[in-house]
Amino acid sequence: MRRFATISIMILSASIAGCGRPQSTNPDSKKFKNTVTVKGSDTMVHLVAKWAEDYMKAQPSAEVSVTGGGSGTGVAALINKSTDICSASREMSATEKEQAKQKGVVPKETVVARDGIAIIVHPSNPINELTLEQLKKIFTGAWTDWSQVGGGPGAFLVFSRESSSGTYVFFQEHVLKKEDYTTKARLMPATSSIIQAVGVDKSAIGYVGLGYAKEAAANVKVLKIKADDTSPSVAPTEETVRSGAYSIARPLFFYTDGKTGEPVNQFVQFCLGEAGQKIVRDTGYVTVK
Repeated sequence: MRRFATISIMILSASIAGCGRPQSTNPDSKKFKNTVTVKGSDTMVHLVAKWAEDYMKAQPSAEVSVTGGGSGTGVAALINKSTDICSASREMSATEKEQAKQKGVVPKETVVARDGIAIIVHPSNPINELTLEQLKKIFTGAWTDWSQVGGGPGAFLVFSRESSSGTYVFFQEHVLKKEDYTTKARLMPATSSIIQAVGVDKSAIGYVGLGYAKEAAANVKVLKIKADDTSPSVAPTEETVRSGAYSIARPLFFYTDGKTGEPVNQFVQFCLGEAGQKIVRDTGYVTVK
C-alpha cells in the first residue's frame, strides 16, 4: 500500500503542477537496490504509473518513481542525468541529441505504445466532426466562431497544452502544419486541465491523448475527424489508430541512456511484454503490435 500511494501522490503532483523531482534526488531512495525513475510526457503519465504499479507487484525489490511535466522536461532530465527514463510523446530533436552527446548520454529510443490525439468539445456542442483543415483554422485563429464550422454563433475558446508538451509539438507539426497557435489559445499545464476546462465551457475545444479521452467520456464529447472534405469521418479508437485510418496519431517513446543498467532494461522489457502491452490496451492506448 505504501508503494502504491507514493506513485499516486507523484501523479497528482504532475497533473496539477506539471512538475516534480525524480525520486532519485531523494537520499532515502538509495536504500532500494532496484530503483528506476521515469519523467516526462503528461500524456503518458497514467500509463507509465500503471506499468510501475504492476511491475512493483511482480518485482518486490523494485521501486519505480513516475513524474510528468511534459516531454521536453523529460528530455532535459535525461540529458542532465536526473532521470533513468524519459517518457516522450514526440521524438527527440537533433539539437537535443547533440546536447545529450555533449553530456556523455547516448539516447536509446524505444517505441512502447501508440496514441491517438482526440479532439474534445463540451457534451452539448452540436458539432460531431471536423476536417483537418477546419482544425487548423480554429487552432491558428484563422477562424474565430463556431458558426464557421456549422455550429451556433459563439467564439471558439481554444485550449492547448503548453510548449514543453510533446503533444503541443506534434499537433503543431501535423495539424497546424508548423504554423503558430492562435495568440488567444489558453495554454494548460496538464492534460487533465484541458479536460476540466472543456467539460465546463460550451464554447471550448481542445485536444488530449486517447487514453485520457476514454476516461473522461462522461464529461466531454470526442469529435470524429476527416482527412479532407471527401474523406469519411473517423473516430479515434485502438483499431483506427493502429490501421492509420485515424490521421492524428503517433508513437509514444521511452528514451534511456544506452549505457544504462539492468534495472532500467528490465522495466522497459516489462512494458513491452505481454503484461505491459495488456496494460496499454486496458488504459485506452494502442499496443505496439
